Amino acid sequence: MTSSKPRVLIARKIFPEVVQRLSQHFHVQANDADTPWNPAELVAQLQDKDGALTTGSQRIDGELLAACPRLKIVANMAVGYNNFDVAAMSAAGVQGTNTPDVLTETTADFGFALLMATARRMTEAEHYLRAGRWRNWSYDMFAGGEVHGSTLAILGMGRIGQAIARRGAHGFGMRVIYHNRSRLDAQLEAECRATYVDKNTLLAQADHLVLVLPYTPESHHAIGAAELARMKPTATLINIARGGIVDDAALAQALKDRRIAAAGLDVFEGEPRVHPGLLEVPNVVLTPHIASATVATRLAMANLAADNLIAFFETGRALTPVNAPQTP
Repeated sequence: MTSSKPRVLIARKIFPEVVQRLSQHFHVQANDADTPWNPAELVAQLQDKDGALTTGSQRIDGELLAACPRLKIVANMAVGYNNFDVAAMSAAGVQGTNTPDVLTETTADFGFALLMATARRMTEAEHYLRAGRWRNWSYDMFAGGEVHGSTLAILGMGRIGQAIARRGAHGFGMRVIYHNRSRLDAQLEAECRATYVDKNTLLAQADHLVLVLPYTPESHHAIGAAELARMKPTATLINIARGGIVDDAALAQALKDRRIAAAGLDVFEGEPRVHPGLLEVPNVVLTPHIASATVATRLAMANLAADNLIAFFETGRALTPVNAPQTP
């Protein structure tokens, strides 16, 4: 091919083999330094590009699109796409894509691991041991909550929520309840051994509440002080969804006051910044947005983002679109 190949920006460092693969189809500019660009710098990088591979932290909005009229597609290396202003992208005729399915089971594994670490107070216990404070045994030393046989409550019942439900019901004999914008069909409910309840019932009955709903304006602070007050003081809260779904300030106060027992958080409002109150309480497990972080899964995500770019420029159709762009 000649210089007529489309120009594509890779916004963060990704697997070299995926960069090489994309380079067979496009003129690629790769951010090998892995520099996080601010909005103005991202605009400067994208102004002469036809496509982009983003990683979820690059905001694609109307202001950027107006400054980058050549841009035709942005492929997110993530299942979530709250970094996209979807309406603005559609109006500008820009295709957005994400990477569903390939990270479902890996993320569910991590969510359940985070639930167990939180319920069984593993982070607290490790810090205690590392500090040299372990001197003898006591009957209540880091005694946490049961996982097997307890009530697993899931807010958001898409693919990942269903995968977590199957782990809890089939692997740990948990009673599974869920709330979702729409109820699952009877067959899926049976496969997940899950019962649909309203949100207030979900909060009140949860031993372990797992958040796996998408971030939207409607789900912003879906869990705040009022919702936390409805939970059992022995309950745990696990967030592997998106920052902003939980009011982190309210959660930090609830943990400090022991209004709930503990929390396990992989995502944060305003990340990578973490609310300082969450760093001051012992009854929280904190991880840096790594729920999908296995080599195989992250490679599959990068390849699906690349597949979307290749398919779009070769056929005019993306594989996993998140919008239907308007045509001039």
